[in-house]
Amino acid sequence: MSLKERREREKEERRKQILDAAKALLFEKGLNATSMNQIAKKAEIGVATIYFYYKSKEDLFAALQVEGLNLLYFKLEKACEKESDPAKKLKTAAQVFLRFSRENKNYFDIINYFLSAPDQIFTPDLKGQIDRHGNIIIEIVEKYIKEGIESRIFKRIDSRRHSVLFWATLYGLTHFKKLKNTVLKGDTFLNLFDYGVDNFISNMTASKK
Repeated sequence: MSLKERREREKEERRKQILDAAKALLFEKGLNATSMNQIAKKAEIGVATIYFYYKSKEDLFAALQVEGLNLLYFKLEKACEKESDPAKKLKTAAQVFLRFSRENKNYFDIINYFLSAPDQIFTPDLKGQIDRHGNIIIEIVEKYIKEGIESRIFKRIDSRRHSVLFWATLYGLTHFKKLKNTVLKGDTFLNLFDYGVDNFISNMTASKK
């Protein structure tokens, strides 16, 4: 291994060390209650070292959100590549998203936290970086919708708008988990989630003559 390669590996290891510490504190304390000094102490490194890799706390947490979005992206790709039918791909994507919200709750909470007030948390540059990664996930669904349109399974609709609406529907539905004893009384969250996804797909489906 060359000296240059060794240095690059060391940088990646140090970056991971910082992100792991920040992740643990963010999940435990939240963004506002976490400081760069606390992250440095958790990572057992100097504060100046963190600033060498990340310009600010917001920069660091933006990296965590990108990490979560990438994880969701790879889970979607892996699960949906097994399906050939566009409608089934969308149903699979919805189930992947639901599992991600449960099995990777900390990442899911980070994404939701930053979605709630992105302009107050990020600079335009950071927001653009995150938006690009989020856009990749939207484009997966857009691709499936386009496949459905081309194969005449779906109506000739605006694939981009419907892909955005699909994700907005999933995000909205996941929040109803908290309302099982009020709004969902007499029903279950899973029934509502499946009903919402099925109706969304049904509204796009072309009528058979």
